[in-house]
Amino acid sequence: MELESQNRTPTQIVADAEGTEGLALQASANSSRMLKFMFSMINLGRGQKRAIIVAIDALLCVLSVFVAFALRVGALEFPLQPRLIFLVVALPLFIPIFHSCGVYKAVLRFVGARGIRDLAVAMMVYALVLMIVFMAIGVPGIPRTVAILHPIIFLGLATSVRIIARHMLMEMGVSRSFSGEVKRVMIYGAGLEGQQLAMQLRHEPSYQLSGFFDDDAQLVGQKVDGSQIYHSSRLAEMVSDRDVGILFLAMPTLTRRRNREIVDQLAELRVQVQMLPPLREIVDGKVSISALREVKIDDLLGRDPVAPNPLLLRSTVFDKVVLVTGAGGSIGSELCRQIVRLRPRRLVLVEMTESALYQIDKELGEIQAGIEGVDVEVIPEMASLTDADGILRIFSKWRPDTIIHAAAYKHVPLVEANVVSGLRNNVMGTVNAANAARAVGVERFILVSTDKAVRPTSVMGASKRVCELVLQALATRGGETRFAMVRFGNVLGSSGSVVPLFKQQIAEGGPITVTHRDVTRYFMTIPEAAQLVIQTCAMAQSGEVFLLDMGPSIKIHELARTMIHLSGLSVRDEENPGGDIEIVESGLRPGEKLYEELLIDAASEPTKHPRISKAREDSIAPEILVPQINDLTEALANGDAQASLVVLRKLVPEYRGEQGSSGQSESA
Repeated sequence: MELESQNRTPTQIVADAEGTEGLALQASANSSRMLKFMFSMINLGRGQKRAIIVAIDALLCVLSVFVAFALRVGALEFPLQPRLIFLVVALPLFIPIFHSCGVYKAVLRFVGARGIRDLAVAMMVYALVLMIVFMAIGVPGIPRTVAILHPIIFLGLATSVRIIARHMLMEMGVSRSFSGEVKRVMIYGAGLEGQQLAMQLRHEPSYQLSGFFDDDAQLVGQKVDGSQIYHSSRLAEMVSDRDVGILFLAMPTLTRRRNREIVDQLAELRVQVQMLPPLREIVDGKVSISALREVKIDDLLGRDPVAPNPLLLRSTVFDKVVLVTGAGGSIGSELCRQIVRLRPRRLVLVEMTESALYQIDKELGEIQAGIEGVDVEVIPEMASLTDADGILRIFSKWRPDTIIHAAAYKHVPLVEANVVSGLRNNVMGTVNAANAARAVGVERFILVSTDKAVRPTSVMGASKRVCELVLQALATRGGETRFAMVRFGNVLGSSGSVVPLFKQQIAEGGPITVTHRDVTRYFMTIPEAAQLVIQTCAMAQSGEVFLLDMGPSIKIHELARTMIHLSGLSVRDEENPGGDIEIVESGLRPGEKLYEELLIDAASEPTKHPRISKAREDSIAPEILVPQINDLTEALANGDAQASLVVLRKLVPEYRGEQGSSGQSESA
């Protein structure tokens, strides 16, 4: 062969090359024509597609009749007349039966188990009619068993054609039309959700499925639609070896703790983690690519939420008049969303920001429209708690049974820079609201406090501690109103939370800024916090400090690293100078603490709810507190920040704010 090749003339070599090129061009042209044909089929009208499918089924019907007769007699030669007689009955019969059974309603590109099931049901009805005609009644010259053989062969052919057509239209047509980047993905969970997700991925040319992971050792080594199942212990190894870009979590029952472990396993790899929500959250139970979402930080808190106690939720809300201050804020708005679902008689929204009040009022209307039987009277009241007369007027008009006081300035640096405004809104607003509640005989008044009130280092934290002292003092006076307060830490996703800030910084390419690498914070989701606050209302006797179980505290620096990894990026530091996002320490802000606490000195006691405890802490007697509050009122009225801080330190001796750090005066 080598000698022949060497002895060929240049003309022959060129001719061979042109012939090879011609074959390649011919194959390419054939492929292009096939692709154009498939796209032309996809772009046909619905009626045209249905007519083509019916025509194909008619041809299959004819073919299956000839095959059935041949199998019955064991030879290809058989008189034509009996076959024609059989077809005269079969052809007009299958079309109306298939149509009535919904066979032609299925979209061929997406036909699946249900479509094949409909076809099988239609074929059973079709076979039953044929058996009545050709077996029970009988037709001379036609073997009776053909009425059984024909539907079986017809079903096999019709099913095969549909599966092949689906493969050609979806796998070949769509895949060949895709020219973008193909991402390698793996699925965690080889159960029903994972299998359904894998089926969807087959129709997504931008994804290439590289395998499954599962915790069940019995599934290891098996395959799902040709893809291998690996044990979850090999997660990091396989993701790295196969250069996987995305890991889909298709196990909606995974606990937050397990979610956290998975993300930690992949911490040093450039892999994006996305998860499938519970099936109850997916319309009609359909699992699809669009249902996937990024793993959120609240999925990684390391603890699972405890189901609420329905009796505690409803006892102070159902058929009551409930009033929420700060109704447009992060916590206040979520309180309103949950309260309206518990069917109070009336819900009064007190908010001083027009846009926030409009938004929550509109949203509550939409919530009620979507829930049958919920018809709550929602009253939007635009007012500031610093207006004592205005607040008394609102409380007197609506006579609430339960008040949840969530209104406050909470951004530590802003309150630190605006002492007068911060203290006036937080402290005097609480004094006005509490006095008005007591005056009109409100049954329960719950203050939403913060862990920053414990040994505060900021004006904001100290102001919230003063609010607690005010309620504790009022509780000692007795009366109809039960005053209580509930403390918890940071809520994920709230205004000013680090989570949306970190997301923005990652999207911009970094760096992420943290104040100190050792800063730790307690975190809770907004819905969970609001749910627990509502439940504390039912347990309030007067004067208690309720504490929400926030789980273990989280290092902000580690939170930043986790968010970077969840985005499929890497941290740029000394160990990895080629990383994507750098984490920079900016230094503690004025009033900021390294860590937060929930208790001052007292020990907590359990309550009826496993995530809520209570304590009774030292308070200031009313005869001592009232003169100091009066002094604070006078200092605030004069716009004197320095004098206000002096009074604040008398009220909260444990306040560790820097002397004179906020000594500027502000206008009233």
